Formats: sequence, structure tokens, C-alpha cells
Amino acid sequence: MNFFRGVMGGQAAGPQPSGAETIQKLCDRVASSTLLEDRRDAVRALKALSKKYHMEVGTQAMDHLINILQTDRSDSEILGYALDTLYNIICNDEEEEQGIQAAWLIYLPMGELMDLLADSREVIRNDGLLLLQQLTKGNAAIQKIVAFENAFERLLDIITEEGSSDGGIVVEDCLLLLLNLLKNNSSNQNFFKEGSYIQRMKPWFEVGDDNSGWSAQKVTNLHLMLQLVRVMVSPVNSPGATASCQKSMYQCGLLQQLCTILMATGVPADILTETINTVSEVIRGSQVNQDYFASVNAPSNPPRLPAIVVLLMSMVNERQPFVLRCAVLYCFQCFLYKNQKGQGEIVATLLPSTIDANSISAGQLLCGGLFSADSLSNWCAAVALAHALQDNLTQKEQLLRVQLATSLGKPPVSLLQQCTNILSQGSKVQTRVGLLMLLCTWISNCPIAVTHFLHNQENVPFLTAQISENLGEDERLVQGLCALLLGICIYYNDNSLENYTKEKLKQLIEKRIGKENFVEKLGFITKHELYSRAAQKPQPVFPSPEQMLFDHEFTKLVKELEGVITKAVHKSSEEEKKEEEVKKTLEQHDNIVTQYKELIREQDAQIQELKEQVASLSSQNDQLQATITQQLSQIQQHKDQYNILKLKLGSQGDSSQVNGLQTEELTQLREEVEELRKQHTLLQTQLSDKDALINTLDDLSMFSRFGHKGGSELEALRSQVQSQSAEITQLKTERQELLRRAEAAIAQLESRLAAQTSETERLREEMKSLSESRADLQQQLASATSTVAILQTEKAKLQTEVQESKKEQDDLLMLLADQDQKIHSLKQKLKGLGETVEDEDDLDARDQTDDDDEEEEDEDED
Repeated sequence: MNFFRGVMGGQAAGPQPSGAETIQKLCDRVASSTLLEDRRDAVRALKALSKKYHMEVGTQAMDHLINILQTDRSDSEILGYALDTLYNIICNDEEEEQGIQAAWLIYLPMGELMDLLADSREVIRNDGLLLLQQLTKGNAAIQKIVAFENAFERLLDIITEEGSSDGGIVVEDCLLLLLNLLKNNSSNQNFFKEGSYIQRMKPWFEVGDDNSGWSAQKVTNLHLMLQLVRVMVSPVNSPGATASCQKSMYQCGLLQQLCTILMATGVPADILTETINTVSEVIRGSQVNQDYFASVNAPSNPPRLPAIVVLLMSMVNERQPFVLRCAVLYCFQCFLYKNQKGQGEIVATLLPSTIDANSISAGQLLCGGLFSADSLSNWCAAVALAHALQDNLTQKEQLLRVQLATSLGKPPVSLLQQCTNILSQGSKVQTRVGLLMLLCTWISNCPIAVTHFLHNQENVPFLTAQISENLGEDERLVQGLCALLLGICIYYNDNSLENYTKEKLKQLIEKRIGKENFVEKLGFITKHELYSRAAQKPQPVFPSPEQMLFDHEFTKLVKELEGVITKAVHKSSEEEKKEEEVKKTLEQHDNIVTQYKELIREQDAQIQELKEQVASLSSQNDQLQATITQQLSQIQQHKDQYNILKLKLGSQGDSSQVNGLQTEELTQLREEVEELRKQHTLLQTQLSDKDALINTLDDLSMFSRFGHKGGSELEALRSQVQSQSAEITQLKTERQELLRRAEAAIAQLESRLAAQTSETERLREEMKSLSESRADLQQQLASATSTVAILQTEKAKLQTEVQESKKEQDDLLMLLADQDQKIHSLKQKLKGLGETVEDEDDLDARDQTDDDDEEEEDEDED
């Protein structure tokens, strides 16, 4: 019955098998099934269970899945199921965590979650910070959403409100959340920079002069703040983004503030170390920032030491902490990265002409560390000096001039020779590795330095002896570096030393070492376990001083040279001769082409000069044409204005210029004069009437003597007369004022007309002069254009003559070759016939003998 229920889909009675039991049965099926289809079905079932029972599948099915990858690799389907199952087993925890993050996005909108940061209740705000920290771990999508929900603004406000670096655990939580949002997220980094949030970081590092009290929380906060700065300028970011952030940090004063902490006293060691690393990446590859860092001095009494010198003192001091010395080395490397100016300044402190015995220089410290008894100081100084030579041929050649006084009574030796002397004395592995990296960097791509190195007869035998010996595991790296150094001597050899040409060095390798053995020893470098670690990032980070062996920039040099050195060692002499012949042919061809290029360049320069002259004349002509056009326009405008004025005034005369405003003023004044004349006539009439009235009143006044009748009327008339007399007086005064104003306006107008007439005559003279200048310029332009045409014709003619001359020379060479061949053939025929034929050398010798005999005879006659 249970069987039928199972077939028909029913449930059998009894307990169901657990997940572990099902996985065990599937594993047995994978192990025992002979058919591929059965094994494939079992693995597919394991894949389905691996997401829910990843621990059980991992413990029971791991071995079977690995066997499937080996035995059934030809079947892509079962192979895919097995790989997916292994992936689910290994990565299931991370996926579960991300599924928690996805659920938050679904059930709680991010905008509402961000509101928690603005909550007035500190408990809610702080819990929101912790929740956002968990949500933003490793999830770029949530990081972007949080950033664009104004998280940067709110977090920076909270940090400021809580006291910045002096704040408590809340500041730490904000900084951790900022690190989650910015680390490995280029879009958020760009948003942070574009939002001018870098400028708001500067107050974080204003720690003040009193650095005696550093709480543990303050140290933690500053450490996280420095990490945030490094995130923005990390070498793994895109170069453009890093350069933009470096520029902002310099402009807002953040770099200056970091350098202040760098030179301050009482700063905890871990904060000082992280500050050095931060300054390193802020200045790395930025010329402006590197120049500023070079100008920073330590705040000490005279003598004021540069910050670089103070840091190098710590690097070569074996009593300083190891991590601090590594940080100083990284800072020095970043200061010299793509900074040829800085490289020159460092090398200059080693040259004899610039050494100052009264002061401590970077060069003196590097030499002291290079030859001290501390192997770590040897390695750091060698790597630092190598960075001063990185990709700088000039400084490599300059460093060859450095001479060192080894002991009293003995002549000085070169720095190059002293490095090889110490190398041959069998010092510690770390010291020899550092010196070999310095020598490889120094002589690579510098044939002069290669010649100096090979000039010492002991160097090549020492290298061949080191490479050919069968040494222990610790010495293999030294053997590989010796092989690299010898390979550089071959690849960059200019064959100037007869005993150590390329061919002789390769023969020496073949006899003493063997080509295959040489290549094998060369491969020891890249196979070393510490090589890949150093190649990952520029910062030198080592668990212990003993593991400090490789430099990041040196790994690039090894990668560049390993292949070409291997080819150079295996290349035969015949192949090299062919390459040399091809090279010489190409050089000859290049020389001929260079000569023609020089000729063409000279002609182009002449043509360019003439073109510039023509352009200058054309420009002058255009300027004069514009001036003439402008003045003609002004003259025409004055003419039009004059014609209008002439029509209005009805006057005759020469050409004059009066603008529209003056014409209106003249018309208005004439109208005012006419009005004044009318008023004058009217006033004269009124005055006559008043005089008659006055006479009448005088007659009436005579009757007042004879009686009082009519006295009141008389007084009224007298009052009227007096009023009208006052009015008449006022009108006379106004008439006089109007007449005076009219006469003044007419006089001013006549003065303007005279000035305009004078200006017109002057413009006519200038116009005449400009017309003559224009004619001269047109003649000069025509002459210059003709000259250019002649020169172009001469250039074409010269080029044709050069081509014809070359062709004639080729023809003459061919004729001479044919003639020499015919002469040689005729000489051979004459010799075959038994005739004596003298060569040209014999004829020259006989002519010389005859000349000598004639001179002797002349002397005897004398």
C-alpha cells in the first residue's frame, strides 16, 4: 500500500527522512551510480539542498563533489551543478546577509531610515547609526542610496555637534559609517568631493598646541579620520579622481594641517605613523603638493631642518618603531613619485659641489643608512635612493660622480664601487637584496652606468660565481637578483669595453653558468612568496623586518626586464649582427631623411617668416581700412547733418558739419528771437498807452486843488497807475533777460559752427593722408605677396633640383660601379693573357717613390 501511495503521489505513513539523511542517500548515489544520468540527477538535487543545508552538504558531499570534478569533467552539465553546489556551500553566509539587506530595502524605505539620523532623541539616532553601519557593509547599491539621501551632510553635522576628534563613541560610529559609504565606491567618492565635503574635514585635524592629553577615544577618532582622507586619495582610485581630491586638500589647507600634526610634539606613535601615511598619499604624484611638502620645515630653533630630513633621521634610526620607519620610507617614495624636480634635489645633496659640512642633508642620511650596521637601515636607504633614480636618466648619470671617503690615507671610491664592495663582502641577505635592487635600478636603461659597473674587473666574476653555485633556499633570491643584474649588463651594453661586450658576456654565461640555468635562476625572483605581496600595492607593509625584501616599484622593473633579458641571452651572434646591420641601415636612412627634414624645415621656417610678414602687413592694412571706413562714415554723417542744417537755415557756404541736436537748438533759438521781437513790439504799444494814461491822470490831478469832488476816484486811478508801472518795469526786465539769453545762445552756436568747420578741414587732411597710406600699404602687400610667390617657386625649384641631383648621383654611382667592374674584368683578362697589371695601391706607391727620388735629386743639385 505504501508503494502505491508513493507512486500515486500520496504520503506514506510514518516519519519522513531528515535533511541529513536525504543528503546521505544522495551522496551514496553519487558514489555508487554507474550511469552518468543518475549521478547528474543526484548532484542536481544536492545543489538544490545546498542553499538550505549548506553545512550538511559541505560536510558530507565535499569529497564526492571534488571527485565529480575529476572524473566527469567531460560533461559540462554535471560539472556546472557541482561548481554551483560548491559555491553555495562557501558563499552562502554572505548571500544570507545580503538577503537581510534586501529585505530592509523592501520593508523599510531608505528615506524613512535616514530620518532616524535627524531624530531629536539621541537613543534613536545612535541606534540608526548602528543599523546603517550593518546595512551598508559590502553593498554598493545601499551605499549609493544612503549617500544620495543626504547622509554626508547629516553625518558631518553630527560629528561637529559631538566635538569632532574630541567627541565620544557617536563620532566613531559616524566615521565608521562614512568609511562604509566611501571605501571602494567611486561614485560616492565623487559625490563627496563635488559636494565640497573635503573642505569640512579640515577642522577635524586642528588638535591645538597642547597635545599632552590624548584619550583613547580621541586616538580612535583621529585614526578613522585619517583613514577617511586616505580613502579619497588612495593609489587604487582612478588617477583623475585622486588628483582632483589632492588639489582640493591643498587648496582648503587640509594638507597644511596634516603637516602641522606631522611636525608637532607629543603626538601618539600610532597617530603619527598614520599621519605620515596619509600625507604620503596626499602628495603622491601631485607636483604642487610635493613642492609644498619640500618647503615644510621642522618647528625648531636654528638650524631649521626640512621635514624630509627629520623624517629620514627616523627611518635610518634602528631604535625607532618598525611601522614608523616603514611609513617614513613610504612618504619618501611618494614624495619622489613622478617628481623629477625632487629627485634632482635629493641627488644634488650627494654631489661634491653641493655638500655642506655644517648641515645635515638627505644625501648624507641615505649614505649613512646605506652603509650602517643595521640591515633594515641598509635596505630602506637603498630603496629610497633607488626611488631618487626611478625613470630619471639624468640623475643616474649624476650619481656616478659621487665619491666616498672610506678611510684616512686611502683614495675615495665611487658610490657605485662601494655598493659592489659591500655586496661582495657577504653581508646579510636583506642588505644584499637592497643593494642589488639599487644597482639594478641604477644601471637599467643607462649604458654609461653599465660601463662604469663593468669597468671593475671583479664585478662580473663575482656575479657569475654567485649565480653558478648551488646555494640554499635563503640565497636563491640573491642568485636571482645577481642574474638580473648581469642580464641588465648584457641588454643595456653599448660594447664600449672590449672585454665585456654583449657577445663575450653571453659566451661567459654559456660556459660558466649555462643558459638554461641562468634563466632558471632569473625566475627565482618572481617565484618568491614575498614578490607577489609587494607587487599588489605601493605602500610597504610587512609583518616583520625580516620579510622586508621587495619594493613595489622594483617588481615593475622585474616584470619589464625578465622577458627581454631571456631573449637577449638566447639570441645568437648572427642574429645580433643582422639586427645591427638592419639598425645601421635604418640609421643611415634616418640620417638621410633627417637631412631632408632639416632642409624642408629651414624652407618652411623661411616661408613661415614670410607668411608672418604678409599676415602682419595684412593686419595693418585691415586696421587702416577700418580706420578709413570709420572716418569716412563720420565725414558722411557730418555732411548729412550739414545738408539738413543748410536746408533749414537757407544759408550758403562750404561743406560744414552740424549734428542734429545743434540744428534743433538753432531753430529753437530763432523761434525764441522772433517771439521776443513780437513781445517787444507789444510792450512798446502797451508802454505808449500807459504813457498816455499817465498824462491824463496828471491832468486830472490838477482838479484836486479846486475841490474834493472826485478825490476817491483819483486815488483809485493813482493806485492802478502804480500797479501797472510795476508790471511794466517787470516786463522790461524780463525782456532784457530774454534778449541777453538769445544773444548768448546765438554767439555759442556761431562758435560751434566755427569749430565744426575747422574739424571738417582737419578730417579732410587726415582722409587725404590715409588714402595715401592705403595706397602705400596696398603696394607693400602686393610686393610681399609677389615675394611669397617667388619663394614658393624657388622652393619647388630647389626640391626639383635636389631630386634631380640625387638621381644624377645615383646614376653616377651606378656608372662608377659599372666602370670599376669593367676595369676589374679587363685586368683579369690581361692577367690571364700574361700581362703584368699593377693595382692602384702599387701605382700610388710607385708614384710616391718617384716623387721622393725627384726631391733627392733636387737637393743634390742644390
